[in-house]
Amino acid sequence: MGISETFGIEKDHGEEVIVWLNEQSKSQGTKLEARLYGYNVSTKNFGDFEMFSWIGDVQIARKLIIKASKRFKIKVIEGGYKPIESVFRMKKFDYAKVKRGDKTIGQLEFAVSRVGNNQWEIKNEERH
Repeated sequence: MGISETFGIEKDHGEEVIVWLNEQSKSQGTKLEARLYGYNVSTKNFGDFEMFSWIGDVQIARKLIIKASKRFKIKVIEGGYKPIESVFRMKKFDYAKVKRGDKTIGQLEFAVSRVGNNQWEIKNEERH
């Protein structure tokens, strides 16, 4: 079972997309449960996103979020790309792609403190 909190849905589409993701997962008989957790991020290049978390298979999550992007004609953040590090740092990092349908339009770098219960913050973003 995988879990990620660095997936996002273009602002004002969160509820409908989460409902659709969970319905699709249930109808396909796959194990994926998604939910909004009340946190938004703002990017300079791509706009605002409602972040959501999911539990289940990462491949199913990636496939369904791309389908949602096409269906609702919105931008999404496909997170969960971990850096390969052998050095312990005070912050955790995660990387994500900003997509519109199948097309990757940018990349984001998230960071959060290992101590405390902080939210992910965007440290860097790049357009393609």
